[in-house]
Amino acid sequence: QVQLVESGGGLVQAGGSLRLSCAASGSIFSINAMGWYRQAPGKQRELVATITSGGSTNYADSVKGRFTISRDNAKNTVYLQMNSLKPEDTAVYYCNADLTYYSGYRDGYWGQGTQVTVSS
Repeated sequence: QVQLVESGGGLVQAGGSLRLSCAASGSIFSINAMGWYRQAPGKQRELVATITSGGSTNYADSVKGRFTISRDNAKNTVYLQMNSLKPEDTAVYYCNADLTYYSGYRDGYWGQGTQVTVSS
């Protein structure tokens, strides 16, 4: 019943911008931390940015100053504004949410991923 729907990926030239969105829906009592991860071909999945329900953020060193994570708690949605994109940012970007269900069970949940491709 829980869904994590991502959108906003695509093809962009180096120096351009994209805005990713991830909306959580279903039988969710609350969302704790949310975040974005990415995985490039042949590489391990790595953290990009996270944000708590209170708005505290952290970023990978490689994206600091270029990416901004934010969330709308009322809409259960997290965003990733990506500016000054580089070819090295090319990857599949995955949304992650730390969820608490109505049963009291707490678990992480992943979106399906959205492709971001940055051309030289």
